[in-house]
Amino acid sequence: MNEPEVIQQILQQAKTIAVVGLSANPDKTSHHVAAFLQSKGYRIIPVNPTVEGQILGEKVYPSLQAIPEPFDVVDVFRRAEDVPAVVDDAIAAGAKVLWIQLGIVNEEAAARAQAAGMTVVMDRCMMAEYKKRWGS
Repeated sequence: MNEPEVIQQILQQAKTIAVVGLSANPDKTSHHVAAFLQSKGYRIIPVNPTVEGQILGEKVYPSLQAIPEPFDVVDVFRRAEDVPAVVDDAIAAGAKVLWIQLGIVNEEAAARAQAAGMTVVMDRCMMAEYKKRWGS
């Protein structure tokens, strides 16, 4: 988990990122990170059961399983205690990569995701990792 070469490979190969907990509020970290990733060419799919309509010009879905198209990465902006439910949803949706954002740690949920065959990155920011490699 969190090996630099794995992180780089994810960032290079991913095209579509389902962002769980993406806020419609531009002052929130999830919104800022997703907007940055979108500006770098990634397709963002917002996942937030409390928001209807669009965020960052993309349709919002209530869950990963509700997304009708494939996605490469599940980027999680939820509290540590909410991560197990996200992992259940990710497993059911057939996700391949689970990225748990900086400051969020749930070892048990990460282990369950890995046992289900997912690559897991935890306690890392996708935007920061991108900038580390390719700048802003």
